[in-house]
Amino acid sequence: MQTPTIDDIVDADKRIRPYAVETPLLEYGTLNEKLGGRILCKVEALQRTGSFKFRGAYNRVSRVDRQAYPGGVVACSSGNHAQGVAEAARLCEIDAAIVMPSDAPQIKIARTSASGADIIFYDRDTEDREAIARDLCEKLNADFIAPFNDPYVIAGQGTVGLELARQAEALGAKLDAVLAPASGGGLIAGVALAVKDRVPEAEIYSVEPKGFDDYARSLAVGKRMRNEPGAKSICDALLMPEPGELTFALNKDRLAGGLAVSDADVRQAVAYAWRDLKLVLEPGGAVALAAILSGALDVEDRTVVIVLSGGNVDPHLFAEIISDNKELATPRHE
Repeated sequence: MQTPTIDDIVDADKRIRPYAVETPLLEYGTLNEKLGGRILCKVEALQRTGSFKFRGAYNRVSRVDRQAYPGGVVACSSGNHAQGVAEAARLCEIDAAIVMPSDAPQIKIARTSASGADIIFYDRDTEDREAIARDLCEKLNADFIAPFNDPYVIAGQGTVGLELARQAEALGAKLDAVLAPASGGGLIAGVALAVKDRVPEAEIYSVEPKGFDDYARSLAVGKRMRNEPGAKSICDALLMPEPGELTFALNKDRLAGGLAVSDADVRQAVAYAWRDLKLVLEPGGAVALAAILSGALDVEDRTVVIVLSGGNVDPHLFAEIISDNKELATPRHE
């Protein structure tokens, strides 16, 4: 499989620019004061379809050979990749079929369907989504769009890193570290590739939910490790069992390490983002914020970018999180 390069990310940046949002890099004085560092928030929750996934999806889907694959595209996803592929296929005017877990958040199912994709549900505990997708590809004569282990998908996600490096430079910020979520590793691989090219001295950290910290463990031992079966997390976007082969090859020499956060940390981060930053984040999209708020990485006297990767949160879960957060009952004094 072709290994993406910085040139591929630059090419992807040009390709997706007419359709993707250049998301803001925001700085909050209250967050800086709270943590004692300079924190810059790359808000991919404001991206088209509500997450960074549109970038890689469009970069890949727009290159599909329509003569070779008249049936369009097939993807498997718990929601954000599904939405990205469905919307990219709509823009490219090709058919899309998406294999989604039956317990995916309703908001992600609805938005995937709204972009015109056919949805095939499966049980994530008993069925193999990739086997279902392979059968669909054969039946439909369609191209499979991998969620992370694809050079064009990685290059598309890498445009997040290209943008944040450019935006940080414009702000006069010298980056010490960048934190981004990891599941299969497509986002963190693309970000690491781009940022290390632009700011070689910056440290790059993956962030995962506890119980799904395969990237952290894999980086520690230098080979891919699997998660133990049966683990649960509210971070539905970050539940892959092991790093991708291609993504880990890119990440193992570029990442400074991996961080893990609890569901309780994530809940507090989602509530903090809503209350103090005025941002709506899904649990998986808030793990980088959770890492710095919980102290998983010390950011005092450092300039750090956190990638807030998505905002497609189930409304009932969101209401529960912000209602249960005890800090909301405490009056704030400016």
